[in-house]
Amino acid sequence: MTRNLLRTAAVLLAVLAVAGTARPQKESRFPATAIQIQFVRAAEVTLPPEFQVALYEYMVDEVKKTGKFQRVYRDGEKGAEGEKDLMTLRSLVTGFSEGSARARQVTTVAGATKIKVRVQVSTPDGRMIIDRDVDGNVRFFGENLRATYNFAKGVAKLIKQNF
Repeated sequence: MTRNLLRTAAVLLAVLAVAGTARPQKESRFPATAIQIQFVRAAEVTLPPEFQVALYEYMVDEVKKTGKFQRVYRDGEKGAEGEKDLMTLRSLVTGFSEGSARARQVTTVAGATKIKVRVQVSTPDGRMIIDRDVDGNVRFFGENLRATYNFAKGVAKLIKQNF
């Protein structure tokens, strides 16, 4: 009988221990309700205008899709200056090599399009909370502008991890 009582107590303790380790909801590392996305700039890199616009548009769309902010403002959009906890996202293209979709179809070792962008997010008081390089690539199949979409997905992942 003592053995059964000990087993029952051990099982009960194990159940209570597991129940007591329930994980709380993950809180945002940097709580914010709004973000303003500045237009993409290029640093000493020749970037075709269609790539610059696509980088910006995809980035705005993907940040909105994360659902981490109630409001996503574009560069220069009115209303952003009134936000008390407005984060600012800046992006600077530091590397670009335009590949060839045709070369990618023929061989898997040539024709890759690569974009490297420095992404920075700062608080309203100017404190930098994110400062990372994000890449966008098209290595195998797809048009060259697909690299801009892949970059935007990388930015969205960075936002999800930090907000």
